[in-house]
Amino acid sequence: MSRERILVVDDEEDLLELVRFNLAKEGYQVICATTGEKAVEIARAELPDLMVLDLMLPGMDGLEVTKSLKNNPETHPVPIVMLTAKGEESDIVTGLELGADDYVTKPFSPRILLARVKAVLRRKVTDVTNESEVVRIHNLVVHPGRREVRVDGHPVALTFTEFGVLRYLMRRPGWVFTRSQIVDAVRGTDYFVTDRSVDVQIVGLRKKLGSAGEYIETVRGVGYRFKE
Repeated sequence: MSRERILVVDDEEDLLELVRFNLAKEGYQVICATTGEKAVEIARAELPDLMVLDLMLPGMDGLEVTKSLKNNPETHPVPIVMLTAKGEESDIVTGLELGADDYVTKPFSPRILLARVKAVLRRKVTDVTNESEVVRIHNLVVHPGRREVRVDGHPVALTFTEFGVLRYLMRRPGWVFTRSQIVDAVRGTDYFVTDRSVDVQIVGLRKKLGSAGEYIETVRGVGYRFKE
């Protein structure tokens, strides 16, 4: 049974209870809050292992909560899974750029939410990857020290920028990254990178990686992720 503590924040009592019930059934310790102000207070006092955060809150909304927690050194490491309405694409992008780890759109399946929570908690444990450590996912191998990429054992020639984008996505498989986050991660390689040129890099990567290119998924209206 799990022992992680999860803070659930939503002003809808029925939805709050639904999420609390399903998380508790999986063995998680669940703390609840119905306002953003209370969520920040609890997060600072309890330092939960993860937060499930509704964006549409009265008063201090979910984006303000995210910004507050990510700007605080003590609460910065707390992973955040956002709950959003389907039409809030701009809020999803903003939330991810502020530091949220993933999102689930409403209405949602409790099973999908649980899967996302488990995945984020897994990544939290394993996300201590050494900068020089070889990354192996599926049939794709990236060797940072040699700046070498192989698919099914065969070398693939990438530009510095393509290599940077691929490595950045592979270091956190399953995470959704906005174009701005990717730009910040690979800026200063072989040419000036912009939000739109990220799309060009992805097209080039997919072509060069062949069948392995399908592991790079487009998340409509948000950005890209590497398939787990």
